[in-house]
Amino acid sequence: MAEVSSVVAVVSKRVPWNKGKIVGAKPPLRPKHVWSIRTKLQVEGRARDLAMFNLAIDSKLRGCDVVAIRVGDVAAGGYTADRATVRQKKTGQPVRF
Repeated sequence: MAEVSSVVAVVSKRVPWNKGKIVGAKPPLRPKHVWSIRTKLQVEGRARDLAMFNLAIDSKLRGCDVVAIRVGDVAAGGYTADRATVRQKKTGQPVRF
């Protein structure tokens, strides 16, 4: 006699972590959102966060490139530079800001 093997499918009751969430790229910030963030940072006196936010918005750098910038990159010798160039990690392209 031939044996019949049966395969039982295991059904998972686990809910996906992103169920009900919007997936994909997020829409860009609108100007009113940018200004509200800038105003909030100014009112709270968070100069460092405001400077990094302005740099990120104005230069269009990725987050990993913004946090990698050091003071010496923009203020060589104690004086603020008018222009600076940073090479992006992902693309390798230079970005001037």
